[in-house]
Amino acid sequence: MQGEPVSDDAELFAAWGAGDREAGARLFDRHFAALYRFFRNKVRTGADDLVQATFLACIEAKQAFRGEGSFRGFLFGVARNVLGKHYRTLLRRDGRIDPGVTSLHDLAPGPSELVAQRAEQRLLLAALRRIPLDAQLVLELYFWESMTAPEAAAVLDVPEGTVRTRLRRAKQLLTARLAELAGSRALLHSTLTDLEGWARSLREQLAP
Repeated sequence: MQGEPVSDDAELFAAWGAGDREAGARLFDRHFAALYRFFRNKVRTGADDLVQATFLACIEAKQAFRGEGSFRGFLFGVARNVLGKHYRTLLRRDGRIDPGVTSLHDLAPGPSELVAQRAEQRLLLAALRRIPLDAQLVLELYFWESMTAPEAAAVLDVPEGTVRTRLRRAKQLLTARLAELAGSRALLHSTLTDLEGWARSLREQLAP
């Protein structure tokens, strides 16, 4: 490219859509880790392939992104759709999986294959898998990706105000599941006392 190299996500995406492969590579490098975290916590194998599928779906749907919101919100919205397609294919379901009701535990019973070092981390992982996918996702966007309400709204395809309502409800659901799964009051108390800290520590374990 001529002149100053573009650095904004929207500019990189536009350049990639126009045929600039270097811009596409930069965009991929910038967002790979976050997308890998997204998928690694939700599928047993193939997180890398789903990241690739997400970027491919993004460029195929490039007309849908007009630069009015953040590219990151658009990207994770596509990732959410790719995840739904993955599970529909895996489970041979013709119908739509309802992410407002269905949990990862419903789709793939059994513990996560992620190896958490602390009991609080293991409890948190198990509880996240037992709340609806959209509730799990809004918590991960908040705890792990520090997304703004407008960005999360783009991911979930809902109004911004609905995101705040869903976040409150997701925290309530998570707390209830933690209480059900905790083996002791001490473990539950330790997990809830520093919930954001335990969530951040899990984020590090999900790194590619």
